Amino acid sequence: MNLDILCFGALNLDRLYIVDRIAGEGEESFVLGRKEAPGGSAANTAVGLARLQLKTGYIGKVAKDREGKILLQALKDEKVHTTGIIVARKGRSGTVTGFVDKKGERSLYVDPGVNDSLAFKEIDIEYAGSANFLHLTSFVGKKPFEAQKKLVSKLSDVKLSFDPGDLYVRKGLASLRSIIKKCHIILPNESEVKLLTKEGYRRGSKVLLKEGVDIVAVKLGERGSYVTDGKESHLVKPFRVKVRDCTGAGDAFCAGFLYGLAKNKDLYVCGRLGNFVASYCVKEVGARTGLPKLRKLRRI
Repeated sequence: MNLDILCFGALNLDRLYIVDRIAGEGEESFVLGRKEAPGGSAANTAVGLARLQLKTGYIGKVAKDREGKILLQALKDEKVHTTGIIVARKGRSGTVTGFVDKKGERSLYVDPGVNDSLAFKEIDIEYAGSANFLHLTSFVGKKPFEAQKKLVSKLSDVKLSFDPGDLYVRKGLASLRSIIKKCHIILPNESEVKLLTKEGYRRGSKVLLKEGVDIVAVKLGERGSYVTDGKESHLVKPFRVKVRDCTGAGDAFCAGFLYGLAKNKDLYVCGRLGNFVASYCVKEVGARTGLPKLRKLRRI
C-alpha cells in the first residue's frame, strides 16, 4: 500500500464542555453545553489530510470498548486506512476532558488509557515504510515514545514530520534529538519553540535547523505562522474568522501544511494552506467538525 502520509500518535475520545469561563484554582464556573467527538492530535491531522483527498493511514491503539469503536469507525468513515491500529483486548481507550470558554480558549486533561501500552513490536515496519511522509505527535507515556524513536531509526526513505506538542517539548531537546535530527519538518507552536530552545520563534527556528531539520513551521495562533528552511523565511498572515473553539487548530494547520508539501508547493504557499485549514477548524466546536474538503482550497 503506497500512502501519501502516515500519522502516528494517541487516539482519544474528546469530551468537550463549553463553559462560561475556565476556572482557576479554588474558583467556580458553569457549563453552557457539551460535545463528544473523536480526537487525538495525529488523528485530527489524518482526517484533515483525508478530506483533502490524500491517501492517509494511521498507527495507534484503542481498546475493545465503546470509545475505541467510535474512534476506529470515525477514521474509517473519513477513509483513513486503519491497518496500523492495534485493538487491545483489555483496558480502556484514551479520552480527553476539555473545557472551552466563550472566546474559544481551552484547557485539556488527558486520560491516555491503552495509548500508553503501545509497543514497538506491535508496529508493522513495512506498513510504516510504505508512506511518503510519517507524521508523529505525542503520547503521555514512555513506551509509545520509545516505539516512535525506534521506528524512526529503522526508516530511511520516509520524510519525517513532527508536531511535538507540550508533552514532548517538556522532555527537553536532548530527549527528542534522535527524532528531530531526522525531521524533514517540525511544526511546534510559539511556546513550544521557547520551551525547547530557550529562544524566541525566529532564533529558536535557527536552533532547530542546526539540529538537522529541513523546515520549521511555527504556529503563532491569531498571528498566523512563521515558516523557514534557512534559505527563505516568511511570516504568514492569518485568515480572519470568528473563533468558536481553538481545539485542533494546530492539528489542522499541520494538515494544510503537509498537504502543500505533498503537492510540492513552495514554502510560503504551504504556510498559507496551513493557516487556511486552521481557520476553518476554529469556526466550529470540536477538532474535526470544521475541517474543509479539497474544493475549499481553491480560494488559496
